[in-house]
Amino acid sequence: MKIEAILSFIAFVVCAGAVDLQLEDKDSVNSALSLIADGLMNYYKGTSEEGQTVGMFTKPYYWWEAGAAWGSMIDFWYYTGNDTYNDKVKKALLGETGKNNDYLPSSQTATEGNDDQGFFGITAMAAAERNFSNPKEDEPQWLALAQAVFNTMTTRWDTKKENCGGGLRWQIYPWNSGYDYKNTVSNGCMFNIAARLARYTGNKTYEEWADKIYNWVEGVEWITSDYKLYDGGYIKNQCKVNDKVQWTYNYGLFISGAAAMYNHTEDSKWKDRAQGLWKASSDILFKNKIMYESGCQPSKRCTNDQRCFKAIYSRFLGLTMQLMPDMSSEILSYLKPSAEAAAKSCSGGTDGHTCGLNWFEGYDNQYGLGEQMSALEVIQNTMAPSKKPPLTKENGGTSKGDPNAGSDSDSQAMTKNKLDIATKDRAGAGILTIVVISIMCVTAFWMLK
Repeated sequence: MKIEAILSFIAFVVCAGAVDLQLEDKDSVNSALSLIADGLMNYYKGTSEEGQTVGMFTKPYYWWEAGAAWGSMIDFWYYTGNDTYNDKVKKALLGETGKNNDYLPSSQTATEGNDDQGFFGITAMAAAERNFSNPKEDEPQWLALAQAVFNTMTTRWDTKKENCGGGLRWQIYPWNSGYDYKNTVSNGCMFNIAARLARYTGNKTYEEWADKIYNWVEGVEWITSDYKLYDGGYIKNQCKVNDKVQWTYNYGLFISGAAAMYNHTEDSKWKDRAQGLWKASSDILFKNKIMYESGCQPSKRCTNDQRCFKAIYSRFLGLTMQLMPDMSSEILSYLKPSAEAAAKSCSGGTDGHTCGLNWFEGYDNQYGLGEQMSALEVIQNTMAPSKKPPLTKENGGTSKGDPNAGSDSDSQAMTKNKLDIATKDRAGAGILTIVVISIMCVTAFWMLK
């Protein structure tokens, strides 16, 4: 072996290794977060490789997870002060707004759901609350983007009695699978954005919507009297709970939304809700105070999407501690052991600090964008109590809003009512289909002669 190769190998061995995390040492925490964030960004090629899309992570990661990941990177900058990736984050978020600046880009029409749009809106809201670098004046602004997402969601709020008398469907477009299902995460995203817009702007309309959304979800018993939070239900069954799986990210959306409402209104009902949801989630989503995805980790069948849910839950527990400081001590007593366990899982891969999914056993050889996001968020949100609460327009928030943002959305006309095709139109469509197929067959026959 040549001497250069030997030296290179020695350097790799020295530099590689598990993330070293000492939670009481700020430098240690920042160093650990820097390594994990770098690993997260390794999945992003949107500005470095031909054929990749600005704002999107590499396959197999869906568009919505990009929105959630950019929220993780805004948190990374906010907690550490490290702005290495800020330009990429800003470019990514602005690159996916769509022509009407509402996070309904035409490239996602075939698959975009209300929850997908919601996570981009939540990240835009965080950018406003954290005073993340504002876009240029001729570009869409963070607060206005969050308002656009919320406004377009209100046009899709489905009040028909036969459709459960309220709520958002899972899917935006009628042709997508899941349009007949209403779920917690879509309504949770809308609730979370409404609550935070109410706090940021002081506008009563957002406050009223937050009440309406929470009450509806409670009314269909997705939130139970003891604050268990289930996934959703089919419209044909009047949205009766379809199954009793409980996901971390659903709890995060509602806990932090309730905390934002309590911080804003000081109404004790929101305090009770935030505390009740936290207690219910801490009972089922931690084992020996280490966070885990109880809906899929025991069966070892977590999908790519589900592998990032702990990141979202961790982020919103951090937000809750900032909005309701009295909850900090108890939440931290769970987050800190989880952060230490997550750091121990970040000991795999060729770099020696790729993070795993299961935080009970060190690195478990399950890796990806979601694993990096989850480790990043659980560690950095242990610092939440030492940071100031999210800003509002009254105490330093500089992002510009637009209460009418999203009014030109292409989705409104298409989704206000389900598209029904009259019988004669079905017949016409059938005839047209036969004609088209016939032409294709004749063309193919002559090409083969």
